[in-house]
Amino acid sequence: MKSFSFVIVLLLILNIANAQAPDVPQYNPNSLSPIPRYEQLYKYRVWRDIDLNEKQNEGFFSNNGQISKLIVNAIKSGELATIYESDSMTTIMPKANFLKLLVATQATTWPDWDPNANYLAQDVVTFNGVSYEAQADNSGKNPSTSTDEWAVTTQGKGAEYLPSDMVKMRLMEDMIFDRRRSRLYYDIQAVQLIVPGTKTMNQVDNELGWVKYKDLEKVFRNHPREAVWFNRYNTAENKNFADAFILRLFKGVLYKIENPDDATIQDIYSGNGRPYKESVWARDWEEMRLMEKEHNLWEY
Repeated sequence: MKSFSFVIVLLLILNIANAQAPDVPQYNPNSLSPIPRYEQLYKYRVWRDIDLNEKQNEGFFSNNGQISKLIVNAIKSGELATIYESDSMTTIMPKANFLKLLVATQATTWPDWDPNANYLAQDVVTFNGVSYEAQADNSGKNPSTSTDEWAVTTQGKGAEYLPSDMVKMRLMEDMIFDRRRSRLYYDIQAVQLIVPGTKTMNQVDNELGWVKYKDLEKVFRNHPREAVWFNRYNTAENKNFADAFILRLFKGVLYKIENPDDATIQDIYSGNGRPYKESVWARDWEEMRLMEKEHNLWEY
């Protein structure tokens, strides 16, 4: 009788504890195929840098079929409606801010047309927000009505980065070992386009914002003609970008592994006077460590 009463009390305590504990979400809403938390033996969140000029990644960067071109066009058209400031995916970036980041060179501001001024051929002025170039020496001729003396020009117009300039992608994904199915899964969370410093005026990487891979995967599926991973050895085996990511047909080097200090691999290994090349080697060391983590589960 005493043991029965003890069990009843214990169950009551557990029920009270469970009632007071906050609900913990078991599924990641950003995952394409979410694995519940109770099935995860271990999980690492990693960031990888993908150099689209690298030979293994050229399938994502064929001429006029660049993955960067598809992403930018989807954002401009509104198909990718949500852009994020950071990989935490909590702060939304206004579309206008994204478009500003795309500008490679600012437009030149020309002086307003003056009806009392004398202009020489090739002078450029602004009239009602439009730029005009003088075709001959003239004065007092209205640029919008005088086609002989003035012609609309794009001279000095701002220019955006070309798709071929966006040669770097940063991919954030979760490496999850599923205890029930006994295998490792790569769960891509988000992607960022980057214009490397070699392509920018200030020689600093231009990071263009993050998009959820779950949203991006829909764009890939909705544009089978544009989202083509090009197989240079057998075009009968060309694939959709989404399938190419599932099959891991890209080469990405580790940039960061989730840690309390939020430090990149370069931050960790380049500190304390260590040479820069050690941080480059460390990317491979860390990759091997993650591989051994999975491998060691099968030793016992």
